[in-house]
Amino acid sequence: MPQGDADFMPTLATYVLDSTKRRPAVLICPGGGYGFTSPREAEPVALQYVAAGFHTFVVYYSVAPARHPQPLRDVSRAMNIIRAHADDWHIEEHHIAVCGFSAGGHLAASLGVFWNQPYCSDIPGLTHGQNRPNALILCYPVISSGPFAHRGSFENLLGPAASPEDLHMMSLEHHIHEQTPPTFLWHTVTDSAVPIENSLLFAQGLRAQHIPFELHIYPHGAHGLSLATAETDDGTGQDAHISGWHKLSTEWLWQVFTPPIRA
Repeated sequence: MPQGDADFMPTLATYVLDSTKRRPAVLICPGGGYGFTSPREAEPVALQYVAAGFHTFVVYYSVAPARHPQPLRDVSRAMNIIRAHADDWHIEEHHIAVCGFSAGGHLAASLGVFWNQPYCSDIPGLTHGQNRPNALILCYPVISSGPFAHRGSFENLLGPAASPEDLHMMSLEHHIHEQTPPTFLWHTVTDSAVPIENSLLFAQGLRAQHIPFELHIYPHGAHGLSLATAETDDGTGQDAHISGWHKLSTEWLWQVFTPPIRA
């Protein structure tokens, strides 16, 4: 994976409906502990959002041995590319959500809280503010580097010898601010890899800043369920009830985008 991005264009898979009608868009960040990008949380999810009426993109961001801030710079540039092509791709430029799974949820949430940091905006060709998402969809996300951390994700992102200061910086519940976008979250109580407290901590932070959010907690289910359907089951399981998260997220998105969100 690339270590610098002076000329780097992130790999961006596009699923654009053949229509001249402007539509909202969803940018998907697959999970994988910052060690790989999971195919089960990429195209299958993208196709479901396309079916629901959204233009959809999947960003294949840098993973270990690349370190922070490279993955965040990748997704920041991907968001800028989508907005730059809003007219060409018939996208509502103020209606773009970022959806992330597990470590990809950490990346999506990182863009939601750090989009205005210099290392996210000093990228060649990026216009300041064009990388800000209008909504976040966080699926069993890695959030905290504290007692409920998924340690492997932070080791891949920051290195095995990360300082307490760096770990705190990437513990996202501490950095939510008034310009963090509205957020949809879901998690399972029995997730043994990324504890449910990660979603709860982020929701608490949103509440403290008076940012709208919707949180769904399912009583049972393994980590990494993706759509929780036969198509994405690699042993994690299928669950007809949990699979409803996708429909709930699309209903939520249509509500968030009506009336339009303005940056």
